Amino acid sequence: MEGVLTPEIWIAVAEKTGIPELRRTTRDEPDYDKLMRYRIEILDRHRIKLSDIQNVIGTLRPLAGGKEFLDELRTFVQVIILSDTFEQFAAPLLRQLNFPTLLCHRLIVENDRISGYQLRIPEQKQRAVAALKLLNYHVISAGDSYNDTAMLSEAHVGFLIHAPENVKKQFPQFKPVKSHAELLKEIKNAMAG
Repeated sequence: MEGVLTPEIWIAVAEKTGIPELRRTTRDEPDYDKLMRYRIEILDRHRIKLSDIQNVIGTLRPLAGGKEFLDELRTFVQVIILSDTFEQFAAPLLRQLNFPTLLCHRLIVENDRISGYQLRIPEQKQRAVAALKLLNYHVISAGDSYNDTAMLSEAHVGFLIHAPENVKKQFPQFKPVKSHAELLKEIKNAMAG
């Protein structure tokens, strides 16, 4: 979701709080647990609460073309968003995207303090795609970061959209696209082929 349909939440929080260390995302760090432990430590050090982050999220809007892409895509295929975001972050963004189906994680929160996180299951994106394939769905998938590459590998067809050069270079097997319009065209081509 983040980086594909919506802005990166952690980058927005970094900009609002003036804490540049929070700009680190799954585009930079392939180890999700290491990244989340790093983020939680920074939040604690600076006494940033869940409500502070939710206030920032409330100011965000979908990326240009993201909502329109999703609206058009949903007219001819079922869409499931697999994300490493958190339920407590997603609600205001989902409302703006006409409430697509989102499968994501949960934060562990104590008195408005983020103390941890709970994955649905390890490798949830890849395992969700594998489950859809077992149900005889043809899965086309798109993502932008290291945490998407296992899902893209599991899908019948995988694309990188808005991916940074380091991810594109390390995963040349996934066709990179630069826009939602280009991704929509590639999805239609993959369905026809």
